[in-house]
Amino acid sequence: MKTTHFRVPKFSILLLSGLLFSGCATTENQHDPYESINRSIFSFNEQADKYVFKPVAESYKFIAPEPVQVGAGNFFSNLDDFVVVVNDILQLKFSEARSDGSRLLINTFLGIGGLVDFGSDYGFPKRHEDFGQTLAHYGVSSGPYIVVPFFGGYTVRDGIGGIVDIATNPVFYAAPFMAPFVSPTIGAGKFVDERKQVLDKEEIVNEAALDKYEFLRDAYLQHRKNLIFDGSPPNSVDDEKEATVEESSPEEKKRDVIIEYIDPEPWQPIHDSEH
Repeated sequence: MKTTHFRVPKFSILLLSGLLFSGCATTENQHDPYESINRSIFSFNEQADKYVFKPVAESYKFIAPEPVQVGAGNFFSNLDDFVVVVNDILQLKFSEARSDGSRLLINTFLGIGGLVDFGSDYGFPKRHEDFGQTLAHYGVSSGPYIVVPFFGGYTVRDGIGGIVDIATNPVFYAAPFMAPFVSPTIGAGKFVDERKQVLDKEEIVNEAALDKYEFLRDAYLQHRKNLIFDGSPPNSVDDEKEATVEESSPEEKKRDVIIEYIDPEPWQPIHDSEH
Protein backbone atom coordinates (compact mmCIF):
# COMPACT_ATOMS: atom_id res chain seq x y z
CA MET A 1 0.00 0.00 0.00
CA LYS A 2 1.95 3.00 -1.26
CA THR A 3 1.09 6.58 -2.13
CA THR A 4 3.11 9.18 -3.98
CA HIS A 5 3.64 11.83 -1.35
CA PHE A 6 4.80 9.63 1.51
CA ARG A 7 6.78 6.91 -0.21
CA VAL A 8 9.20 8.83 -2.37
CA PRO A 9 10.99 10.57 0.53
CA LYS A 10 11.27 7.34 2.51
CA PHE A 11 12.86 5.23 -0.17
CA SER A 12 15.03 8.05 -1.45
CA ILE A 13 16.44 8.46 2.04
CA LEU A 14 16.81 4.69 2.34
CA LEU A 15 18.87 4.39 -0.83
CA LEU A 16 20.94 7.47 0.00
CA SER A 17 21.63 6.03 3.45
CA GLY A 18 22.75 2.77 1.85
CA LEU A 19 25.31 4.67 -0.23
CA LEU A 20 26.54 6.75 2.69
CA PHE A 21 26.88 3.72 4.93
CA SER A 22 28.88 1.74 2.37
CA GLY A 23 32.27 0.77 3.70
CA CYS A 24 31.54 1.68 7.33
CA ALA A 25 30.08 -1.55 8.71
CA THR A 26 30.05 -1.73 12.49
CA THR A 27 29.06 -5.35 13.19
CA GLU A 28 29.57 -8.76 11.68
CA ASN A 29 25.85 -9.39 11.29
CA GLN A 30 25.44 -10.12 7.58
CA HIS A 31 21.93 -8.67 7.48
CA ASP A 32 22.61 -5.67 9.73
CA PRO A 33 26.22 -4.53 9.18
CA TYR A 34 25.40 -0.95 10.29
CA GLU A 35 23.79 -1.93 13.58
CA SER A 36 25.20 0.82 15.78
CA ILE A 37 24.05 3.55 13.37
CA ASN A 38 20.69 1.82 12.95
CA ARG A 39 20.22 1.64 16.71
CA SER A 40 20.79 5.37 17.05
CA ILE A 41 18.21 6.13 14.38
CA PHE A 42 15.86 3.58 15.95
CA SER A 43 16.06 5.42 19.28
CA PHE A 44 15.26 8.69 17.52
CA ASN A 45 12.29 7.06 15.80
CA GLU A 46 11.02 5.74 19.13
CA GLN A 47 10.90 9.26 20.50
CA ALA A 48 9.23 10.62 17.37
CA ASP A 49 6.61 7.90 17.66
CA LYS A 50 6.05 8.54 21.36
CA TYR A 51 5.42 12.24 20.97
CA VAL A 52 3.93 12.52 17.47
CA PHE A 53 2.77 9.41 15.61
CA LYS A 54 1.28 7.42 18.47
CA PRO A 55 -0.78 10.33 19.91
CA VAL A 56 -2.20 11.05 16.45
CA ALA A 57 -3.14 7.40 15.95
CA GLU A 58 -4.72 7.21 19.41
CA SER A 59 -6.76 10.34 18.71
CA TYR A 60 -7.96 8.91 15.41
CA LYS A 61 -8.94 5.63 17.08
CA PHE A 62 -10.80 7.50 19.83
CA ILE A 63 -12.61 10.01 17.60
CA ALA A 64 -13.43 8.09 14.42
CA PRO A 65 -16.40 5.66 14.57
CA GLU A 66 -15.50 1.99 14.13
CA PRO A 67 -17.20 1.72 10.69
CA VAL A 68 -15.10 4.65 9.47
CA GLN A 69 -11.89 3.01 10.66
CA VAL A 70 -12.79 -0.32 9.05
CA GLY A 71 -13.80 1.36 5.79
CA ALA A 72 -10.58 3.37 5.66
CA GLY A 73 -8.48 0.26 6.22
CA ASN A 74 -10.36 -1.58 3.48
CA PHE A 75 -9.91 1.34 1.08
CA PHE A 76 -6.13 1.46 1.51
CA SER A 77 -5.93 -2.33 1.26
CA ASN A 78 -7.86 -2.21 -2.01
CA LEU A 79 -5.41 0.31 -3.48
CA ASP A 80 -2.61 -2.08 -2.55
CA ASP A 81 -4.35 -4.96 -4.32
CA PHE A 82 -3.56 -3.36 -7.67
CA VAL A 83 0.14 -3.51 -6.77
CA VAL A 84 -0.34 -7.13 -5.70
CA VAL A 85 -1.83 -8.12 -9.07
CA VAL A 86 1.00 -6.44 -11.01
CA ASN A 87 3.62 -8.30 -9.01
CA ASP A 88 1.72 -11.58 -9.30
CA ILE A 89 2.06 -11.25 -13.07
CA LEU A 90 5.72 -10.23 -12.90
CA GLN A 91 6.42 -13.36 -10.84
CA LEU A 92 4.44 -15.50 -13.31
CA LYS A 93 1.91 -16.41 -10.62
CA PHE A 94 -1.03 -16.36 -12.97
CA SER A 95 -3.40 -18.33 -10.78
CA GLU A 96 -2.79 -15.91 -7.91
CA ALA A 97 -3.15 -12.98 -10.30
CA ARG A 98 -6.64 -14.20 -11.28
CA SER A 99 -7.63 -14.56 -7.64
CA ASP A 100 -6.20 -11.21 -6.56
CA GLY A 101 -7.61 -9.53 -9.67
CA SER A 102 -11.05 -10.90 -8.87
CA ARG A 103 -10.74 -9.57 -5.34
CA LEU A 104 -9.76 -6.14 -6.67
CA LEU A 105 -12.70 -5.98 -9.08
CA ILE A 106 -15.23 -7.21 -6.52
CA ASN A 107 -14.14 -4.77 -3.84
CA THR A 108 -13.80 -1.85 -6.25
CA PHE A 109 -17.24 -2.19 -7.80
CA LEU A 110 -19.34 -4.04 -5.23
CA GLY A 111 -17.45 -2.69 -2.24
CA ILE A 112 -17.89 0.98 -3.18
CA GLY A 113 -14.30 1.68 -4.13
CA GLY A 114 -12.94 -0.80 -1.62
CA LEU A 115 -14.69 0.52 1.49
CA VAL A 116 -16.29 -2.89 2.01
CA ASP A 117 -14.30 -6.11 1.73
CA PHE A 118 -16.65 -8.39 -0.17
CA GLY A 119 -13.72 -10.15 -1.81
CA SER A 120 -12.86 -12.13 1.31
CA ASP A 121 -16.47 -13.18 1.69
CA TYR A 122 -16.46 -14.50 -1.89
CA GLY A 123 -13.36 -16.62 -1.29
CA PHE A 124 -10.62 -14.24 -2.42
CA PRO A 125 -8.51 -13.53 0.70
CA LYS A 126 -6.05 -10.70 1.02
CA ARG A 127 -2.53 -11.51 -0.19
CA HIS A 128 0.64 -9.48 -0.24
CA GLU A 129 3.02 -9.17 -3.16
CA ASP A 130 5.33 -6.25 -3.86
CA PHE A 131 8.27 -5.50 -6.12
CA GLY A 132 10.74 -6.30 -3.35
CA GLN A 133 9.37 -9.85 -3.45
CA THR A 134 9.55 -9.81 -7.23
CA LEU A 135 13.23 -8.86 -7.11
CA ALA A 136 13.84 -11.69 -4.65
CA HIS A 137 11.95 -14.07 -6.96
CA TYR A 138 14.53 -13.34 -9.66
CA GLY A 139 17.49 -13.77 -7.33
CA VAL A 140 18.29 -10.20 -6.28
CA SER A 141 20.02 -10.13 -2.89
CA SER A 142 18.30 -8.34 -0.02
CA GLY A 143 21.22 -6.05 0.74
CA PRO A 144 21.80 -4.58 4.20
CA TYR A 145 19.12 -3.68 6.71
CA ILE A 146 18.93 0.09 7.14
CA VAL A 147 16.83 2.15 9.56
CA VAL A 148 15.43 5.33 8.04
CA PRO A 149 14.59 8.37 10.21
CA PHE A 150 10.83 8.51 10.91
CA PHE A 151 10.01 5.53 8.70
CA GLY A 152 11.88 2.60 10.21
CA GLY A 153 13.90 -0.34 8.98
CA TYR A 154 13.98 -1.91 5.52
CA THR A 155 16.41 -3.83 3.35
CA VAL A 156 17.85 -1.99 0.36
CA ARG A 157 16.08 -4.41 -1.98
CA ASP A 158 12.72 -3.59 -0.39
CA GLY A 159 13.49 0.10 -0.67
CA ILE A 160 14.15 -0.18 -4.39
CA GLY A 161 11.06 -2.34 -4.75
CA GLY A 162 9.00 0.29 -2.97
CA ILE A 163 9.95 2.91 -5.54
CA VAL A 164 8.60 0.68 -8.30
CA ASP A 165 5.46 -0.01 -6.28
CA ILE A 166 4.80 3.73 -6.22
CA ALA A 167 4.63 3.72 -9.99
CA THR A 168 2.07 0.90 -9.97
CA ASN A 169 -0.22 2.46 -7.37
CA PRO A 170 -3.38 3.99 -8.88
CA VAL A 171 -2.91 7.14 -6.78
CA PHE A 172 0.35 7.84 -8.62
CA TYR A 173 -1.51 8.17 -11.92
CA ALA A 174 -4.62 9.82 -10.52
CA ALA A 175 -2.78 12.52 -8.55
CA PRO A 176 -2.38 14.97 -11.49
CA PHE A 177 -6.14 14.91 -12.03
CA MET A 178 -7.07 15.37 -8.37
CA ALA A 179 -7.40 18.53 -6.34
CA PRO A 180 -3.99 19.39 -4.82
CA PHE A 181 -4.98 18.31 -1.32
CA VAL A 182 -6.47 14.90 -2.21
CA SER A 183 -3.35 12.85 -2.76
CA PRO A 184 -1.56 14.16 0.38
CA THR A 185 -4.74 13.48 2.35
CA ILE A 186 -4.81 9.89 1.14
CA GLY A 187 -1.16 9.48 2.08
CA ALA A 188 -1.66 10.97 5.54
CA GLY A 189 -4.76 8.86 6.10
CA LYS A 190 -2.89 5.69 5.22
CA PHE A 191 -0.02 6.71 7.47
CA VAL A 192 -2.34 7.14 10.46
CA ASP A 193 -4.39 4.04 9.68
CA GLU A 194 -1.30 1.82 9.63
CA ARG A 195 -0.06 3.24 12.93
CA LYS A 196 -3.48 2.74 14.49
CA GLN A 197 -3.60 -0.92 13.54
CA VAL A 198 -0.77 -1.88 15.90
CA LEU A 199 -1.83 0.12 18.95
CA ASP A 200 -3.29 -2.96 20.61
CA LYS A 201 -0.26 -5.13 19.82
CA GLU A 202 2.69 -2.95 20.80
CA GLU A 203 2.31 -3.74 24.51
CA ILE A 204 2.93 -7.41 23.67
CA VAL A 205 6.12 -6.44 21.84
CA ASN A 206 7.29 -4.26 24.72
CA GLU A 207 6.75 -7.08 27.22
CA ALA A 208 8.17 -9.88 25.05
CA ALA A 209 11.29 -8.20 23.74
CA LEU A 210 14.40 -7.99 25.91
CA ASP A 211 15.98 -6.03 23.06
CA LYS A 212 13.24 -4.28 21.13
CA TYR A 213 15.47 -3.25 18.23
CA GLU A 214 16.77 -6.76 17.69
CA PHE A 215 13.33 -8.32 18.13
CA LEU A 216 11.68 -6.07 15.56
CA ARG A 217 14.56 -6.27 13.10
CA ASP A 218 14.55 -10.07 13.19
CA ALA A 219 10.75 -10.15 12.97
CA TYR A 220 10.86 -7.93 9.89
CA LEU A 221 13.53 -10.00 8.14
CA GLN A 222 11.77 -13.25 8.94
CA HIS A 223 8.41 -11.88 7.81
CA ARG A 224 9.88 -10.79 4.48
CA LYS A 225 11.52 -14.17 4.02
CA ASN A 226 8.19 -15.84 4.74
CA LEU A 227 6.47 -13.68 2.11
CA ILE A 228 9.16 -14.35 -0.49
CA PHE A 229 8.76 -18.11 -0.11
CA ASP A 230 4.94 -17.91 0.07
CA GLY A 231 4.77 -19.12 3.63
CA SER A 232 7.21 -22.03 3.24
CA PRO A 233 10.73 -20.69 3.80
CA PRO A 234 13.64 -23.13 3.78
CA ASN A 235 15.01 -24.26 7.14
CA SER A 236 18.11 -22.09 7.34
CA VAL A 237 19.38 -19.01 9.09
CA ASP A 238 20.54 -17.39 5.84
CA ASP A 239 18.42 -15.26 3.52
CA GLU A 240 17.34 -16.44 0.07
CA LYS A 241 20.33 -18.81 -0.26
CA GLU A 242 18.50 -21.41 1.81
CA ALA A 243 16.71 -22.67 -1.27
CA THR A 244 19.79 -24.75 -2.06
CA VAL A 245 20.68 -25.79 1.51
CA GLU A 246 22.05 -29.31 1.75
CA GLU A 247 20.18 -31.90 3.76
CA SER A 248 21.61 -32.55 7.22
CA SER A 249 20.89 -35.03 9.95
CA PRO A 250 17.92 -34.38 12.28
CA GLU A 251 20.36 -33.50 15.06
CA GLU A 252 22.08 -30.89 12.89
CA LYS A 253 18.95 -29.19 11.58
CA LYS A 254 17.74 -26.03 13.20
CA ARG A 255 14.07 -25.33 13.51
CA ASP A 256 12.83 -21.96 12.29
CA VAL A 257 10.87 -19.92 14.79
CA ILE A 258 8.28 -17.87 12.96
CA ILE A 259 7.68 -14.56 14.68
CA GLU A 260 4.33 -12.94 14.01
CA TYR A 261 5.27 -9.73 12.35
CA ILE A 262 3.59 -6.39 12.98
CA ASP A 263 3.62 -4.42 9.75
CA PRO A 264 5.95 -1.48 10.28
CA GLU A 265 5.16 0.63 7.28
CA PRO A 266 5.21 3.48 6.91
CA TRP A 267 6.48 4.81 10.28
CA GLN A 268 8.24 2.01 12.04
CA PRO A 269 9.40 3.58 15.23
CA ILE A 270 7.25 0.79 16.68
CA HIS A 271 8.75 -1.68 14.30
CA ASP A 272 11.66 -0.85 13.24
CA SER A 273 4.51 -1.75 8.15
CA GLU A 274 2.00 -2.88 2.11
CA HIS A 275 -1.56 -3.98 0.04
